[in-house]
Order: sequence, then structure tokens, then C-alpha cells
Amino acid sequence: MTYTDNSETLTENPAPSSDAVIEYGDAHATFGDRLTAAREAFGLSPEQLAWRLGVRRATIFSWENDQSEPRSNRMQMLAGVLNVSLIWLMTGEGDGPGAAPAAPTTPEAVGVLAEFAALRVEQRRLADRFVRLEARLRAALIG
Repeated sequence: MTYTDNSETLTENPAPSSDAVIEYGDAHATFGDRLTAAREAFGLSPEQLAWRLGVRRATIFSWENDQSEPRSNRMQMLAGVLNVSLIWLMTGEGDGPGAAPAAPTTPEAVGVLAEFAALRVEQRRLADRFVRLEARLRAALIG
């Protein structure tokens, strides 16, 4: 029995293979990159985000892979659900995931920020309620 040496000789600077992972910084991030980063920072799976938006999981994958982009109303919903600036989501400029607001300097600013936080919680609760209600309606119409 003979053995053949199938090993390859590596060059000093090999060309990247087609499966090589190339990472890009924020300056090169696409809409899909920003969407993925925001979703992950918020702790949602693609399935959970799809459920919250009332879209199919394949739609989220299509957006994250830059195969398509959401319409403006969905873009606004994405920014709200993921708690990022709409401008950041579209262009990469502005407040992205985890952006800390400036420290409030007045009691009025503290109150406004607290109200914003309460509204975000309420917004998430209402979005979940809309999705459940829509599912009930679809089930009622089909059955």
C-alpha cells in the first residue's frame, strides 16, 4: 500500500480562501451589519426579532445579509425595538447599540429620561400585545 502526500505548501502570504472570515470596522459596516449588531446587543435572536416585528424569520436573515432592506415603516420599528437611532441604523452615524446618553444635569432632564425609559418598556409591551392579537386574528380567520 502506498501513501500520497496531499499536504499543500504554504506561501509566506497566502491568499485568503473563499471561506476566510474578514472583519470590518464600523466605517465599513453595512445596514445588515448594524442590524445584526443592534439585535445581538439587545439580546434577541433573529426569530425573536421577527416575532416582535410581525415578519418572517427569513426576512430578518435577508436584511442582515444585505439581500434586501426594510421599508421605512419597518425601519422605524426596528430602531424603536432595538433602542437605536434611526439615523444610526441607516447610516452608521449617531447613537448605536449601548450608546450612553449624556449625564443629566438638571432635575427636569432626569425626569424626562425616566419618562423615556418608561415609554420604551410600554412600547415593548404594546408591540408584544400587537403580535399576539394579530396571531389570534389570523387563527380566527383561518379556523
